[in-house]
Amino acid sequence: MMNGTMNGFLLSILIWLPLLGSVAVMVAGAHRPTMAKGLALLISSAAFLLGLPLFFSFDTSTAAMQFVELRPWIETFNIQYYLGVDGFSAPLILLTLFFGVLVVIAGWRSIQKNVNQYMAAFLVMEGLMIGVFCALDGLLFYVFFEAMLIPMFLVIGIWGGPRRVYATIKFFLYTFLGSVFMLIGLIYLYIQSGTWDILAWHEMPLSFNAQKWLFLGFLAAFAVKIPMFPVHTWLPDAHVEAPTGGSVILAAIMLKIGGYGFIRFSLPITPDASAALDWLVIGLSLIAVVYIGFVALAQQDMKKLIAYSSISHMGFVTLGLFIAFAIYRNTGGVSGAALGVEGAMVQMISHGFISGALFLTVGVLYDRVHSRMIKDYGGVANTMPWFALFAVFFLMANSGLPGTSGFVGEFMVILSSFQANFWFAFLAALTLILGAAYSLWLAKRVIFGAVTNREVQNLQDINSREALVLGTLAVAILVVGLWPQPLVDMLQASVDHLLQHIVQSKVI
Repeated sequence: MMNGTMNGFLLSILIWLPLLGSVAVMVAGAHRPTMAKGLALLISSAAFLLGLPLFFSFDTSTAAMQFVELRPWIETFNIQYYLGVDGFSAPLILLTLFFGVLVVIAGWRSIQKNVNQYMAAFLVMEGLMIGVFCALDGLLFYVFFEAMLIPMFLVIGIWGGPRRVYATIKFFLYTFLGSVFMLIGLIYLYIQSGTWDILAWHEMPLSFNAQKWLFLGFLAAFAVKIPMFPVHTWLPDAHVEAPTGGSVILAAIMLKIGGYGFIRFSLPITPDASAALDWLVIGLSLIAVVYIGFVALAQQDMKKLIAYSSISHMGFVTLGLFIAFAIYRNTGGVSGAALGVEGAMVQMISHGFISGALFLTVGVLYDRVHSRMIKDYGGVANTMPWFALFAVFFLMANSGLPGTSGFVGEFMVILSSFQANFWFAFLAALTLILGAAYSLWLAKRVIFGAVTNREVQNLQDINSREALVLGTLAVAILVVGLWPQPLVDMLQASVDHLLQHIVQSKVI
């Protein structure tokens, strides 16, 4: 771990620098859009650079929390300002910081209305999402978890499409109502233990009945956030109406909070209920992988196709997490289960890069043609060859092409699934066929073929700013795809520690 004063405040800096910076962007950029954009880029870049010690100084040999901050907050109720990271949260924070910079650059020209408010909203979102990933106090986690809905609600509602009001209300109601059940569970744990310390809850014995109801409460919150079938319907509407930056952050970061919630709460706090109800989550995950893959094939809107693709690919996350119980029952060991959990985390990081890249490519086309409908395109490669190169690469990664990050996580989960049940692995492997089908079908209709639209004939290829954003994501996808070992090393100790929790009964 890092030494020195900064180590004790690093996580607070990463949370509060974007939050306080958003105020400066609002004030200084009120009537100067260029100032707002420049200041937002400076703040997000500074946060990213300050966050690099989470990777370079991370101790991969321990599962203990690192960069810990612990201070009293509301002492009457024993609520603390308690922050820390482990192998699960550090990569997700780095992913958030990475996209914080890219979203500012991507919206440099496309956002013309209330630029200072738009940039400030994303800075607020960045700070709150980092807070979610490093909060170790249950109520502090809930505050960050709920507060981040507000800037996303505003981004969709103000800068979104014609049905933005409908999409924002649906998004807010689904996510807010789901998290109410989580709040009830958190209060119950506090009453039983006298503390809001999440790590203390991991060690606390509970009756099976209490675990069951807690598990269902957590499931209601995190299943909506991922989102899992059948509470997924808010996501396509939110993506279609959101501006490009909103779609990128929603797909690349916010969906991961559901998977992170299962890792931080459901599995270690309610292991017996998780084991008893693993069939439910596995079943819903496989439905998402297969059924939603077919739904993606039928889409005529590019954003909707990518949104449904996200739901299908995120099914691998919950599948990888919960097949651990089936593997342990079958083999009595946890080596195969560790592969599944590591695969779920790699899939989260990979999906962040790929889905963010795909929504950015749609944004590039939308900025030029102002249409997301597939039928309005065709032959884009003839007029935008560099754009076509990036778009096809991202679509191939989305279909699980070996050598890209899209292959690594899915392969790990499929390999792990064989130790649980052959049919789990068989159904999960169908995504390699379905993913290739809808990804290549989209490429054929949009990128290749004859130019039929006069607007497409006059398209300008990507500029240097767009090439920088797309090129950075392409490099990230290749690095994780060809050299996933550093990411796996960060995860290993934390995964082993989690599996120790879930194989031991906590029933009193």
